[in-house]
Amino acid sequence: MFRTLYDRVLSWSRHRHARRYLAGLSFAEATFFPVPPDVMLAPMVLAERSAAWHLAFLTTAASVIGGMFGYLIGWLAIEAVLPLIEEVGYLHAYHSAVEAFEAYGVWFVMLAGFTPIPFKIITIAGGALGTPLLGFVIGSVIGRGARFYLVSGIVWAGGERAADRLRDWVDLLGWLVIAAVAVGGLIWWLW
Repeated sequence: MFRTLYDRVLSWSRHRHARRYLAGLSFAEATFFPVPPDVMLAPMVLAERSAAWHLAFLTTAASVIGGMFGYLIGWLAIEAVLPLIEEVGYLHAYHSAVEAFEAYGVWFVMLAGFTPIPFKIITIAGGALGTPLLGFVIGSVIGRGARFYLVSGIVWAGGERAADRLRDWVDLLGWLVIAAVAVGGLIWWLW
């Protein structure tokens, strides 16, 4: 199942408009879309290793711009957006982000931008709380940049050999990720 999806994403990464799709996905993920750009960035770096750093930059820039849009949504329309956040099951994550912003400020953006925490929740919460925009942008650049350059660097260093190994292990890895998300969700719910 996952191997077929992996092969399909790898073929999409070679599409002539792949960079536009990557930028669009990066922007959308920072605002509303649930799929992280890493799933497209990694195969694109495999397909075009010489462009690894450019692709990391493109992903970072589009994600930060999308984050600024999410910030704007939080700043201007948090009351209208909160019911939607609750409907999709992110209300607890939103409240946790608000608490983290109040405790750590811009440092939270740097850390959260690097982790798998849904970045859209961080951007909207940052805007809703009126986090200083310059600090928010700098934190986003550092956190998101670190994440996407790390992904690009690892894939670039591994090359085709890593791609072949990843293809052999992608089914097991896919099921492990699903299990980790399920366990994490259960822990989150119980906590």
